[in-house]
Amino acid sequence: MNVEINGAPYQFDNGLTILDACRKAGIDIPTLCHLKNLTPSGSCRICVVEVDGARTLVPSCAYPLSEGMKVRTNTERIRDARKLIVELLIANHPQDCLSCSRSLTCELQKLAQELGAEPRPQWKERRTYPVDASSPSLVRDSNKCIICGRCVRVCEEVQGIGAIDFTKRGFQTMVLPAFNEDLASTTCVNCGQCIKVCPTGALSESFAVRETIDVLNTKGKTVVAQIAPAVRVALGELFGVDEDNVAPLLVDALRRIGFDYVFDTNFAADLTIMEEGSELVHRLTSGGVLPMITSCSPGWIKFIEHFFPQYLPNLSSCKSPQQMQGAMIKGYWAKRMNLDPRQVHVVSLMPCTAKKFEAQRPEMEVDGIRDVDIVLTTREVARLLKAYDVDLKTCRPAAFDHPLGEASGAGAIFGATGGVAEAALRTAHKLVTGRDLENLDIEAVRGFTGVKEATIALGDLRLRCAVASGLANARQLLTSLGSGERKYDFIEIMACPGGCLNGGGQPTVFDVDALQERLRKIYAIDAGMQLRRSHDNPSIQKLYADFLGKPNSETAHRFLHTHYHPRPEKV
Repeated sequence: MNVEINGAPYQFDNGLTILDACRKAGIDIPTLCHLKNLTPSGSCRICVVEVDGARTLVPSCAYPLSEGMKVRTNTERIRDARKLIVELLIANHPQDCLSCSRSLTCELQKLAQELGAEPRPQWKERRTYPVDASSPSLVRDSNKCIICGRCVRVCEEVQGIGAIDFTKRGFQTMVLPAFNEDLASTTCVNCGQCIKVCPTGALSESFAVRETIDVLNTKGKTVVAQIAPAVRVALGELFGVDEDNVAPLLVDALRRIGFDYVFDTNFAADLTIMEEGSELVHRLTSGGVLPMITSCSPGWIKFIEHFFPQYLPNLSSCKSPQQMQGAMIKGYWAKRMNLDPRQVHVVSLMPCTAKKFEAQRPEMEVDGIRDVDIVLTTREVARLLKAYDVDLKTCRPAAFDHPLGEASGAGAIFGATGGVAEAALRTAHKLVTGRDLENLDIEAVRGFTGVKEATIALGDLRLRCAVASGLANARQLLTSLGSGERKYDFIEIMACPGGCLNGGGQPTVFDVDALQERLRKIYAIDAGMQLRRSHDNPSIQKLYADFLGKPNSETAHRFLHTHYHPRPEKV
């Protein structure tokens, strides 16, 4: 169709909104409530434009383009309207920008600067609400909420949970859990996707940097870090480091600030594959519960406990790599080092806010010793390094400590949706056929498609597998499974869309191009490694020879496996 924008002619396909068309034309229109690919609400009105024939300014995010339309995007009337909206928002907003978790990345702050907005005299006393810090993963501060509704739509449309929603009307409108419950009392799965889209600091992770600093300064503690695969391909974004894998730089940085040892969570990912792959083969050959479903994602685990408890027997009994690594650090490595495991403090560097919840689950301990003590998100890691004036750009590559620092490429791809399935299939093929899989790149399970399906030949066995990321997609998959519409032998599910690369603890600025780049880096790490199969990792082989015996042994189950339980669907 032919349209005119700011006096210039353009041609666009049908079905676009004004905002879509302007962005295709390279015309920037500010937004606060808009999220690409989600239902437009038009509630914030920051994106208003003038359209010939329209009586008032119209929200460009929700207004469809039509043939012959004439649009203006930056008139004085529009600028005044946007400025007024922002001034009204900041008039009722806390003025603690210097200490806010979103300082310098706050979208409201950015708009106020761009529009020249200034605080207006308050016409009514500022609302004040208690901060909800009940969750081990998330903090909810309604004082900073601007009622944009992004969190509500992500929780409902992307994750299919609906733990929060709008309540009351007019000036009293708020975003709350049902019945004004604490977040910890709801069906919230701690995935943190709401934090990723919140434009202000109304939602943030439960902050553990201060606790980490205190532990680093405690005499008599052996402080150990472990680094997840998705952290190493995202942390560079926060420091302007372009390298595919910043892990060697991060190892040096962590040692500079006082960590005694630094291990690679990819080692435990390899360990997970040995246990999970063996469990899958046992179920396939011995009549176990099928399909077997992965258990690496703690947000997914809480989701299934709430909404699909009938499938709990289908879950792999394996702990996640984070918990396995913690259990091996304290149950195996500490004893080899003649250290008291109760004096060993494990700090996990994770892309995931739900890992904070997972670490404090009562199931995640052995003999009363917690597997993991503290979890830091990628964002918190950056703040920790800055607190110690350490810049990744000035660090030198350093190696992980051994023996829990050697990993294969199969461990690295755990950070991407489909990566767990691909890594498991590489080893399952060996366990079933006795031969290594020739083509290690299983393209059918790669990419950001919400639900992927593949049939993989394991000798004479045809393994039907599915991969889902994003919990709304998981709900769709399990519903079709329950109706008999789909049949699978193996299912991988990750709570966050795209997997851990897009975890709730990753950099808050959502950028599809950045996500694609993280995916490229993950697979580049795998492709560039000599070891690409978990069962070929010599440190894994030694661990079994020295301590665990064999996969799914009694010792392995004691340290590396767990169980889960139903939770109420409505709270």
